[in-house]
Amino acid sequence: MTQKFPRLFLILLAVLFILNLLQSYFTELIYDEAYYWYYAQNLDWGYFDHPPMVAFLIKLSSLFFEGELGVRFMSCVLSVGTYCFLWLLIDHPKKNDYVIHFFLLLFSMTLMNAYGFLTLPDTPLLFFTALFLYLYKRFLETPTIWISFFLGLVMAALMYSKYHAVLVIFFVFLSNIQLVRNGRAWLAVLVALLFYTPHFMWLYEHDFVSIKYHLFERPNQAYSFEKFTLGYLVNLVAIFGLLFYWVYLSLIKTKGTDKFTKALKYLTYGVLIFFFISSFNRRVQTQWIIVVSISMAVLAFNHLLKNAQSRKWMYRMGLISLIILLYARVWLIYQPLVPLLFETHGNKEWVQSLKSKAKGAPVIFENSYRRSPMYEFYSGESSFSLNNYMYRKNQYSIDGSEERVRGEKILYSSKYRKEGDFSYKHPDSTVFYGIFMDDFQSYRRLQCIVDKVVGSNQYSLKVYNPYPFEIPLNRLRYTIAYSNKYKQVKQLMPLTVEETKKNPPSLKPKDTAFYKFKLPKSKLENPGYFRIGISENGLLSGLNGIPIKMTK
Repeated sequence: MTQKFPRLFLILLAVLFILNLLQSYFTELIYDEAYYWYYAQNLDWGYFDHPPMVAFLIKLSSLFFEGELGVRFMSCVLSVGTYCFLWLLIDHPKKNDYVIHFFLLLFSMTLMNAYGFLTLPDTPLLFFTALFLYLYKRFLETPTIWISFFLGLVMAALMYSKYHAVLVIFFVFLSNIQLVRNGRAWLAVLVALLFYTPHFMWLYEHDFVSIKYHLFERPNQAYSFEKFTLGYLVNLVAIFGLLFYWVYLSLIKTKGTDKFTKALKYLTYGVLIFFFISSFNRRVQTQWIIVVSISMAVLAFNHLLKNAQSRKWMYRMGLISLIILLYARVWLIYQPLVPLLFETHGNKEWVQSLKSKAKGAPVIFENSYRRSPMYEFYSGESSFSLNNYMYRKNQYSIDGSEERVRGEKILYSSKYRKEGDFSYKHPDSTVFYGIFMDDFQSYRRLQCIVDKVVGSNQYSLKVYNPYPFEIPLNRLRYTIAYSNKYKQVKQLMPLTVEETKKNPPSLKPKDTAFYKFKLPKSKLENPGYFRIGISENGLLSGLNGIPIKMTK
């Protein structure tokens, strides 16, 4: 152990692990973590937005601890593993002389620093990318059957972490196209597919809901150079902080003289170019490119080992980054240090305030898959996110969680109303109104299936009931939401439907009602899409149909 990991390395790694544990314990959850905690309450092979690895890690963490540490413990463990595998990827004989430089380099990478304790899909993505590259390096040296097996297992784990992992696998393969003739490389692929089969089955059973959302239903906006492409370029700087110049210099200066270095360069350039092209179509989120932190860490450390000038500056800037990021970590816990509000500030306060007003009633949040799990985590009470035409689908749309509040007296929380039984504020000063409702009933999982009748402006509408109980059809009102070409809703109108055959008064479980309708004229000059929704019991209409492209 001491040969591979010098004593100073192990000491600094232990200090980092303890720091991350303390950070995890004292820092309130961010909204995405609360959402993934909600995933973990019912483990499955997939979820609406992501594969299941993040939920599995949270469930595992909860076996050891409660509260925030019960969400983040495994992230702290994986962070230790990531540092270890990155160290093992460095072959330079003098690396033991520069352990402090190694830790300063990694700690200065802003998102890698944050994912040392936050539990998000990118946390296991970073760990398994480092492990994947380590095994790939071993495979290049000695392609045994066992290494092929474990390589395939880690490829599956990568894909269970985040769908973006396909880019890691693809660009490493592209760097060594001769693998297509390597039987043991194909063994790794077959192992990966075998272990990934449960998620494929989950996607099939849920009508590929995740793929459809990410590729077809996700709203976008008109191209803006400042928000899209320039924003992407700023993100390229942000992920490496003050060391960005020397990190990118190492990428440019490094020559791909061997297959492994070539893989690192292909992975880095491939991901950066892929998302640069994507930036002309949609806004690229910073974490989408986080995976290059792994390959760039290896390239940058090798570069500083060989270049004294870069090593000197990276050490100096690394120390400054250390101070800044340690201060930022304290700010995540204690907001007065910086006059800015972040997601980790004030959640316990607003939750307890709302809980006292709810008086034991479950809380339904209108259009907020983020606030609902945050409330449930800190209050211990049931909650639900009711999504309507102004929002998007999420895990609450498919998991049947509305049954927890059906027939109950509930508190409905909305920021769209102008009055209610009471009002309350979130830490960001957004005002919400709470309204008590008796015998709450919603049917958000009703499905509206639309087909166009050829040669006319008339469409057929099938309304399918997936619930295990009958639904009175006279409680349903139909709407049509017109969107622009970026799927942003711009107009909602009532929709008149006619029966194509006599429907019963109540729609039985697993049964279908049949209607037809004509598109009402929209005030939009050139609407891009329309979507059929259902308003039940006076609620705003839901997302019951899919966006349908308008034809001229």
